[in-house]
Amino acid sequence: MKKQRMENNSRYISKAAGILRSRLGRGGVILILSLWLMPPAGVAQPNVVADKIVGVVDDKIILLSDIQTQIQQYRQQYKEEIPPSFACSLLDQMLTQKLLMTQALLDSVKITDEEVAGELERKIRYYSNLLGGQDQLEKYYGKSISQLKDEFQPQIREQMLATREQQSVISDVKVSPTEVKSYFNSIPADSLALYNSEVELGEIVIYATVNPEMKQAAYDRIREIRDRIVQKGESFVNLAKFYSEDPGSAPSGGELGFRSRGELDPAFEAAAFALKNPGDVSDIIESSFGYHIIQLIERRGERVNVRHILIIPKTTQDDLHRASVLADSVQQLISTGKITFQDGVNRFSMDQDSKNNGGMIVNPKTSATTFETDQLGDFDKSLVFDIANMKPGDFSTPKTFTTDAGKQGYRILWLKNETKPHRENLKDDYDRIQQSALQKKQMDVLNAWLNDKIAHTYVHVDSDYRDCPDIRKWMQQDLKR
Repeated sequence: MKKQRMENNSRYISKAAGILRSRLGRGGVILILSLWLMPPAGVAQPNVVADKIVGVVDDKIILLSDIQTQIQQYRQQYKEEIPPSFACSLLDQMLTQKLLMTQALLDSVKITDEEVAGELERKIRYYSNLLGGQDQLEKYYGKSISQLKDEFQPQIREQMLATREQQSVISDVKVSPTEVKSYFNSIPADSLALYNSEVELGEIVIYATVNPEMKQAAYDRIREIRDRIVQKGESFVNLAKFYSEDPGSAPSGGELGFRSRGELDPAFEAAAFALKNPGDVSDIIESSFGYHIIQLIERRGERVNVRHILIIPKTTQDDLHRASVLADSVQQLISTGKITFQDGVNRFSMDQDSKNNGGMIVNPKTSATTFETDQLGDFDKSLVFDIANMKPGDFSTPKTFTTDAGKQGYRILWLKNETKPHRENLKDDYDRIQQSALQKKQMDVLNAWLNDKIAHTYVHVDSDYRDCPDIRKWMQQDLKR
C-alpha cells in the first residue's frame, strides 16, 4: 500500500504541468518547483479556509493557503479527485524548496534580474496559453500582466535559487558501468518497463538554393507591402493576415510574442532589437527564412515583442534539380565509403538543428534522439514512409521534403537503430537505465544533504501533517526532544 500511495502521489505531481521539476529514480521526485504560479497575498481563492502557517524553514514560512491553492488549481484543470496524502507530498516539496533557497543565500548563489525576467516571461506565456490568452490570465487573477509580474517576481527568484542550489549539490554525481548493472539487477522483474518499437534517425539536408530572379520577385513583393504601410498608412496587422507566409504568426497579425536575444534568426533579431519606438517599422530584412518587415509592439529590457510579415522566395524546378544532383552526389560518396555519414553532415548538411546534434533528429517531445513510431508520425509523417523498408545502418536515397517554413530540398536519411517491442534490458536500453541509475544516485545524495541540513536548521511542521511519511525527515529536532 505504501508503495502504491507513493506512486499515486508521484503521478499526480508529475501530471500537474511539469514546471521546473527534477524527477529522480523510479517514481521518486526530489523537488518540484512551482507547479503553478501561486497567487500572492490578496488574490482571493475559492474554497480556502482560514489561513495558518503549516511549515517553517529558518525564517521562511509556508501557509496552508499555499498548499490549498496548488490542490485547487490542479483540481480545476484536471477534474480529478486527489488523495489526502497529496497535500503531504506538496508540503514536502515546499519545505525542500525553502531549505534549498535558504542554503543558496548562505552560499551566495546569484540570480540576475535578467534571468528572473526571462523565466517570468516564459511562465506568463505558458499560463496565458493554458488559460486561453493574456486576457484570460488577467481575468483569472484580477490583475494586469505587469502587476502579476511585479508580485510573482520574488517567488520566481526563490524557485531559481533553489534550483541552482540543487544543481550544485548533485552536479558532480556520476555512475560507473558496475553501478548501472547493479541498479538494473535491483529492479524487480515485474517492474521492468515495456517499450514499443523505437527508431533513431540521422539526416543530411540539402536545401534548394533559390535563383536570383525569384529572390528579386519576393523582394519586390515585400517592398510593395512595406510601402503600403509606411507611405499609405495601411494596417500592418491586416496586411500580415492577408500576405504573410509565416503560418504560425499570420493569423494573429504577425505577432510573435515576447522573445529574448538568442531565440530568433540573427538577422531578424538584430533588426527587431534596433527598433526604438512602438509602431516603428524596419527596413526589409533577409533572414534564413526569407524577406521580412518588422514592427515593434513593445520592448522590455532585453525582451522584445514584434509583429512581422514574411515573404518566402519561391523555389523553381531548376532549383530543386540542382539540389537533387548535389544530394545524389553526397549519397554516392557515403554509400561507396569515400566519406562517412558524419563527414557528410559536417560538409554538406544545411539544417543547423540536426547538424549541431551530429546529424541526429531530436524528438521534440522527449529531447532524446529516439522516436516511437506514433511519435515519429506526429513529428513528420513522411519519415515513417521514407524508412519503411530500411534496416539499421541503411542510408536512404535522397528524399524530397518541405519544412514548416516552406523551404524545399532533399534529405538523406540514416536509420541508426531500430528496436522491436521489448522488455527493458541492458543491451537495448543501456542509456536509459544509466540515466535512471544516475537519477537514483542523485536522489540519494540530495536526501543525505537534506538530512544533514535539516539537523542544523530550524524547522517546524504543523501538527496536522506530522503523521505523513513524507514529512518525518523534517521532524528530526522534535524527535530528539
